[in-house]
Amino acid sequence: MNALRADHVGSLLRPSGLLQARVDHSAGRLDHAGLRAEEDRAILDVLHRQRECGLAVRTDGEFRRSGFKAGFLAAVEGFAEPAPAGPADERGGSRRATGPGVVAARLRSRGRIAEAEAAFLRQHAGGPFKVTLPSPLLFARGADGPGPGDGPHRRREEVMAEAAAILAAEARLLAAEGVPCVQVDAPGYVQFADPVLVRGMRADGEDPDRLLDAAIAADNQVLAAARQGGALAAIHLCRGSSTGRWVADGDADALAERLFTRLRCGRLLGDCRTPRPAGFRPLRFAPAGMVLVLGLVSTTTGETDSRDDLRRLIDQASRVVPLEQLAISPRCGFASSQVGGAITPDDQWRRLELVAELAREVWP
Repeated sequence: MNALRADHVGSLLRPSGLLQARVDHSAGRLDHAGLRAEEDRAILDVLHRQRECGLAVRTDGEFRRSGFKAGFLAAVEGFAEPAPAGPADERGGSRRATGPGVVAARLRSRGRIAEAEAAFLRQHAGGPFKVTLPSPLLFARGADGPGPGDGPHRRREEVMAEAAAILAAEARLLAAEGVPCVQVDAPGYVQFADPVLVRGMRADGEDPDRLLDAAIAADNQVLAAARQGGALAAIHLCRGSSTGRWVADGDADALAERLFTRLRCGRLLGDCRTPRPAGFRPLRFAPAGMVLVLGLVSTTTGETDSRDDLRRLIDQASRVVPLEQLAISPRCGFASSQVGGAITPDDQWRRLELVAELAREVWP
């Protein structure tokens, strides 16, 4: 599976029928069985569309989630409940807080995270597929910094370690159940290159270098569990583009050596079209055997990617690492939350078709 060249990060735009079903479920007009039936229909359709596009790796579009972290949040206790702010809106997006909230107690599992997603994909994907899990680092932001005990003032490293243990257990089970690829979504690393956020960490009494080491160790725990269970272990790195906005700024290339040499994954997906003073030079730190999936195709605007430009970028990257160590994908997911971004469904599918066509041209 690691030789597959046409990939995508995982999330896809939710169809209008599914969004309406979520509105109806939230309002009490549709029961859980009705919502699950609508999810099933939407996932079967999106699997068919991915096969039509020629994509080598398929997902369920994360259609059973309100956001890419939702499965973890639903399966884990220890987070403070966000304050309610009204029912879901007309697009299916909740008006409740979208973040994980404050970590109010020790994180403990209360059920599976992605069991139902994986079971449905095993039955219906019709080819290689993957299941995504959020990085433990994403939940460290819900901690308030140094402090002992189970209260809200807890060290971010402790929260990451607890999240990593839960996610590693899930990754191990997914692999044992036959999931061919488990991918960790990790848009948080760029914060360590953002001077403003780094100053904030220090102001909270945290050591950014130590926190970065802890984040890498936590992701490696999840990746190792997937790998030991027989699945391909993948990780996705980006700036966390949600509805077209970055969560952090800064030169992430400065972190490249640390991340490439220490993250223990077989496949690394990265956004390669954000401003990069170093071009593709950071790829030189990638170890032999790691497949680098170049995130080159836009996911958040109506712009058309030039096929010639994309071929040129792939050629530039192949001068740094061998072409057989590369693959191509969109830059990020198309819908990190169910509201999605500004791109239209037609644009989404055209871009996924472009990814598959380029993969066939470059790696025939």
